Amino acid sequence: MSAPTLQVLNDRQDAIRLGGEWTIDHADAIADLLSNAPPTLKYLDARQVEEIDSLGVMQLRRFVMRRKLELDDVLWHREHSELAAVIDEVADERPKIRKEIGLSAALSRLGKGVTRVLTEFRAGLGFFGEVLVKFGRTVFQPGRLRFTSVVSHMESTGLDAVPLVALLCFMVGAVVAFLGANVLKDFGAEIYVVELVNVSFLREFGVLLSAILLAGRTASSYTASLGSMVNREEVDAIRTLGLDPIEVLVLPRILAIVLTLPMLAFIADLAGLLGGLVVGAYSLDIPPQQYLSRMHDTIESRHFWVGMSKAPIFALVIGTIGCLEGLTVKGTTTSLGEHTTSAVVQSISTVIVIDALMAMFYMTLDV
Repeated sequence: MSAPTLQVLNDRQDAIRLGGEWTIDHADAIADLLSNAPPTLKYLDARQVEEIDSLGVMQLRRFVMRRKLELDDVLWHREHSELAAVIDEVADERPKIRKEIGLSAALSRLGKGVTRVLTEFRAGLGFFGEVLVKFGRTVFQPGRLRFTSVVSHMESTGLDAVPLVALLCFMVGAVVAFLGANVLKDFGAEIYVVELVNVSFLREFGVLLSAILLAGRTASSYTASLGSMVNREEVDAIRTLGLDPIEVLVLPRILAIVLTLPMLAFIADLAGLLGGLVVGAYSLDIPPQQYLSRMHDTIESRHFWVGMSKAPIFALVIGTIGCLEGLTVKGTTTSLGEHTTSAVVQSISTVIVIDALMAMFYMTLDV
């Protein structure tokens, strides 16, 4: 068993040749040799090393990093280069995170955030365009659509969400009626609670609450299921079989949510109106017959259609974001968790922004 050696190759002392065995049995000797290396060192020739293990590679790597040299400046024996490459990939030499403060750092973070948002928006727009192209092809070739998958996703997306949507909207309708009555009773206008609940739920709350629930429930489900398939290389297997992942995995999910969200929004409207009716009957002394009669006299179908017109748009946004985030998972559980969180945040934020824009649009048109 030969000891490790270190030999200076020229008078400038900028190159050394290593020899012997650089293993764990000679850890102390290796540390002493490297500590006595010339300060002007620029190149290391390790081709004469007889044997080396992971400890030897790590000690050389740390030495190179301390001297602020490049890892490419080390010449390895061809039998050792593969081990050095593997160690370099898994080495945990993370620099200490410095917290930058000041105006320039804040502007830098702002710029990076804006760039990231624009990149995600462009990726989402491109993915949505690809989905539309595949959907158009499916329209002319209906046999390509997997109806069984669509129905299965409709069940998990819509039918299983009905109890939660109905309960939530019933409670929100009751709260809106109760709070509205507290304000209107000062003016002796408690009966106008009927119009308040009707308009707020038919135009906004019904479809918006349903969309937010699906954004948290369905978008995360789409991302988690597709991301798990990416991790298990099932998506690659689908491509290997000559199938299109967009047609097989994405289109059924998006069609399912587009078909179910309007139905959920309708159920949400009914539950919200029922919540207002219950509060009116038991807390505001408005008999159910009178409440229903005023609802019949004052309700307008245009409010209902305004709310329903938002449902397909919200569904497309939620489905597209959920599927896109799932297909961009990098293959680790950490990436899966990050993309699932991102899908929920993006879906809810986008739905609220679109709802605000559409509300202003309809108000401008006086609809």
